[in-house]
Amino acid sequence: MNEHYQIQRDDESNSAAEPSPKSTIDQPAEPPGSALKIQSTGLLSDRSTKASDNAPESAVISAGSPDDPNGAQANARGESRQDATMEETVTIEHKHSPAIRWMHWINFPLLALMIYSGLLIYWADSQHEALNAHRVYRVGFGSWTLFRLFPSWFYNNLHLKFQLAKGLGYHFFFMWFFALNGMAYVLYTIFSDHWRELLPMRHSFGEAIGVTLHDLGFNKRHPPQSKFNGAQRIAYTGVILMGAGSLLTGLAIYKPTQLHVITALLGGYEMARWFHFWLTIGYVGFFLAHVAQVIRAGWNNFRAMIVGYRISPGERAEHDEQSL
Repeated sequence: MNEHYQIQRDDESNSAAEPSPKSTIDQPAEPPGSALKIQSTGLLSDRSTKASDNAPESAVISAGSPDDPNGAQANARGESRQDATMEETVTIEHKHSPAIRWMHWINFPLLALMIYSGLLIYWADSQHEALNAHRVYRVGFGSWTLFRLFPSWFYNNLHLKFQLAKGLGYHFFFMWFFALNGMAYVLYTIFSDHWRELLPMRHSFGEAIGVTLHDLGFNKRHPPQSKFNGAQRIAYTGVILMGAGSLLTGLAIYKPTQLHVITALLGGYEMARWFHFWLTIGYVGFFLAHVAQVIRAGWNNFRAMIVGYRISPGERAEHDEQSL
C-alpha cells in the first residue's frame, strides 16, 4: 500500500523572482557616541554554490494524488537548492565632535610655532655657557652639570641663530591665540560634559600601567576598550594642566613687574623660566609619544580626528536559505 504525502509549499515562483535583500541600515536610537551598524547582504561566489551542489543527496519524496498512485518522483536535492548569502556588518562609531576636532587641529600649528619661536629666544641666552651659567637650560644637580640645552650644533643645523627679535615677535603674537584656543577647549569640555570621558578615575592609574606594558609588548592581555583608556585620560588631562602652567609661567616672564604676584608664587623670575622651559620639553615628549601611538593605532583612528567617526568592520556570517 502506497502512502501519499501532502506537501505544503509557498509560491516558489514568487519567491524565486524576488531579488536578493538590499542593504539595510539600522538607525541609532541613541545620540552621537553610539554605534551605527550597517548590514549588507550579497550572494556568495560560484564556488560556494558549487559546493552546495556537491552536497549529499537527500531522501526522495513521493508526491502525488490518489488518482496517481505512482506520483511524481521529486529529488529533494534538486528542489532544495541552497541560496547561500554572506552578511557583513560595519560599525560606525562617533568619536569626536566638530568643536574638539577644530580646536585640536588649530592647536597643532600654534604649539609648533610657540616651540619654534621659543628656541629662537633660548639661543640668545644659551649660546655662551660661561656668560649665562644659570640653572635653566641644563641637566644636573646643584652646581654639577651633566649637559646643557642646547648644544651649538643643534642651533647651527636648524638655522636658529641670531633671530632673537623674530622669536620674540612670534612668541608674543601667537601666545594669545594659543591661550584663547586652550581656554575655549577647557570651557567646551566643562559645558559639554566631555570632562567625564577625559578626567582620570580611580582605576585609571592601574589601567595605565597595563596599557603601557601591553604597548611595550610585555603584556599580551588587551586593555579594556573604551573611548579613552586610563593612559590616555592621564596624558590628555596632564597636557591640559601643562598648558595652564605654560600660560602662567609665560605671563610671569613676559610681565614680571606687573604680574609680580604670579612671579613670586612661582619662586621668582629664574624659577618661572625654569618651569616654562621644562614644560616645553614636556610638550615635545608628549608630541613624540602621541604621534607614535597614532601611527601604531593606524589610519582608522587618525581619520576619526578628521571626520569624527571611526569605521570598524564587524563579523561576517554565512547564511544558507533552503526552500523545498
